[in-house]
Amino acid sequence: MTVQDVTAAPPAAPDQTLRQHRRYRTLRRFARHRLAMFGFFAIIVLVLACTIGPNLVPYDQFQIDMRGRFKPPFAGPHILGSDELGRDLLARLLMAGRISLSIGFAAMVISVIVGTVVGTVAGFYGGAVGATLMRIVDAVLCFPTIFLLLTLAALVSPSIATITLIIALTAWMEVARVVQGQIRALRERDFAVAAEAMGASDRWIMFKELLPNAVAPIVVAATLIVARGILLESYVSFLGYGIQPPIASWGNMLEKAQQYLTTAPWLALLPGMMITLAVASFNFVGDGLRDALDPRSDLT
Repeated sequence: MTVQDVTAAPPAAPDQTLRQHRRYRTLRRFARHRLAMFGFFAIIVLVLACTIGPNLVPYDQFQIDMRGRFKPPFAGPHILGSDELGRDLLARLLMAGRISLSIGFAAMVISVIVGTVVGTVAGFYGGAVGATLMRIVDAVLCFPTIFLLLTLAALVSPSIATITLIIALTAWMEVARVVQGQIRALRERDFAVAAEAMGASDRWIMFKELLPNAVAPIVVAATLIVARGILLESYVSFLGYGIQPPIASWGNMLEKAQQYLTTAPWLALLPGMMITLAVASFNFVGDGLRDALDPRSDLT
């Protein structure tokens, strides 16, 4: 009996194989969530349309044509019609989408960063530090979001940057609560205790050991914050405290269209449909991620 010397590549590490399996299982669960997939592709289409589309439309969003006012969709040179000044609605919708989506994404990034840092520190240290931080979160949550948002918007000069910061300041508390609960649950796990016993710094344990294991709820919260940011920007702009004309956003397009609801309803229907599609799509993706990242979920 002979022994053959066979050289082969070393097998994958068990941890790496397990991570790959979990990643594949998560993607498979997300792909089986029909509404989440619809939302995912709708978001891609919206982002591409608002990014590239204005360069393909033959009209500028500020181009005025008084002889072509209130043209209905598909009834003239303007594909989606024109507004009270004869401006092309398609060009304005796409440029407004740039503003609304940019505010939603930027507000999400700021909210996630602030909420994650506050929640991680509060969950890790607990005691007086954690209690103080979470009481601040509770105090801010006591104020109705829309009234807090309008109050802050009325005190500053409206611009894209200020509206983004205001929305972020009213959205980070939920992230902080979620992260704080996750970090508290992970704080006493064996890997965290082992890292502390080996002399790892608090910063290393918080951001290298604990936080990566709390990514799933943060990702879900981030998608919902984008939807919330778009909706809050629409509220504020509709009430006149947000993005100011002639710059278009979906919210201020609705505000301008309310006086023409009976004579030119498409002026309100089109931006309303864009807001609905964007917000619903991000909510669908958030629901799909929540189910896909939950190991106990079993989508059928």
